[in-house]
Amino acid sequence: MATLYTLQGQNARKTWYLMTIFLVIVIGIGWVFAQAYNSSEVLYIFILIALGMNLFSYWYSDKIVLSMAGAREARRDEFFDLYTVVENLSITAGLPKPKVYVVNDSAPNAFATGRNKEHAVVCVTTGLLKILDRAELEGVIAHELSHIGNRDILLQTVVVVLVGFIAIISDFFLRSQMFGGRDDRDNNGNVFMIVGIVFAILSPLVAMLMQLAISRRREYQADASGALLTRYPEGLARALEKIGGVSHGLRHAHNATAHMYISNPFGSKTLRGVSKMFMTHPPMEDRVRILREMSI
Repeated sequence: MATLYTLQGQNARKTWYLMTIFLVIVIGIGWVFAQAYNSSEVLYIFILIALGMNLFSYWYSDKIVLSMAGAREARRDEFFDLYTVVENLSITAGLPKPKVYVVNDSAPNAFATGRNKEHAVVCVTTGLLKILDRAELEGVIAHELSHIGNRDILLQTVVVVLVGFIAIISDFFLRSQMFGGRDDRDNNGNVFMIVGIVFAILSPLVAMLMQLAISRRREYQADASGALLTRYPEGLARALEKIGGVSHGLRHAHNATAHMYISNPFGSKTLRGVSKMFMTHPPMEDRVRILREMSI
């Protein structure tokens, strides 16, 4: 049976694999564009921008995500139960207590962010606090602490930045062709230009599919790790059922950060008729079923 420690090791290796794949995609786009424009400087610019965005996201990831979510720091006297749950489970998990934030929103949801376990944040919505009892809240917080302990949070932030970067540069390339390009290309240049356009069209789709795959895999693992942390899988299972039963989404939901939440931030209605391949989260019924099988 998988333990918290084996999951950490697996996630550490998968994190480096996936980050390498993303970097290869960015460098590949830069190389194709450099050939299309017959300019090696384009490739160097792409690499520098990608590295710069990675460094920026590493140091300021929590601030970026929290700002996008409209979150504020939670006061201990105002959210005493939330604070004590985070403190107690952090001690149990052997993690430094993360900062605690809340989002004033009736839609129940939660996420974790930050660059490492020493600079982590757990954020929940006020709607989540209203509908969950203590055992269910412990299940959700344990899930988010597992993202921190499993070393997911940095990868999740890097995914946000790199997917956005790929989409931006692809859009820039396509727009540059719409408004004209070089007229003196030879046959090889024309071939590379066609390849560049195809790459620009397909690369955001590839990045999105990788983002969704990363999210689904880590949600299952965080569910399992969270259940092992509390030793009560039923608490998280009940919490997921309640969260999944609310149809409306968050007011400040963004496609770029959707994979970071414990549940689809756009609400359960958006999942109807959508292929599993394009879902940012695993089906809620599958997650609940797996958790309840752990209780048997």
